[in-house]
Amino acid sequence: MELNPAIRTELLANASTLRSFALSLCGTIDRAEDLVQDTFVQAIAHIDSFKPGTNLTAWLITILRNRFFGQCRTRRREVEDVDGHYAETLKSAPQQTAHTDLADIRDALSKLPQEQRQALLLVRALDLSYEEAATQCGCPAGTVKSRAHRARARLVELLAIDDPDDFGQDRLTRTVVGGIASTPALSCEN
Repeated sequence: MELNPAIRTELLANASTLRSFALSLCGTIDRAEDLVQDTFVQAIAHIDSFKPGTNLTAWLITILRNRFFGQCRTRRREVEDVDGHYAETLKSAPQQTAHTDLADIRDALSKLPQEQRQALLLVRALDLSYEEAATQCGCPAGTVKSRAHRARARLVELLAIDDPDDFGQDRLTRTVVGGIASTPALSCEN
């Protein structure tokens, strides 16, 4: 689009007025210069909406002010995250692995003896105490501890887990499998 030379000259004549106003709004020369440049880009892009014979300076100042307030609104919604720490908290694990992990854990659980599977799920998945799980199973708490420990040890074997962080992204999977590597061997055998 070809800009009328008279309007171009009048636009450039307002540059120092726009810089002064932008500096009063922004407080820094760099931001003020960017705002003035953005104002000129907007003015040229929408020059057809300017009515000849009206006050061009007032029109440009209105554009500058509106651009400034628009930038302020945008900055309010933005979070400064120079080091990327905030962005790191927003990431989520891919859901595909959760589905395959769940299928793997179901398969491994099905290979456990029923008593061990029941003890493990009561204690780890349902978060019952050993005493509460023992009441559910109808056996002593030590037996539940032993069964749960053996079940976790067998799951480590079946799922080839070297580190508790190797398996499961979701809370439930991590809870059932969690603590496997750090669980001390129990002396109570049942």
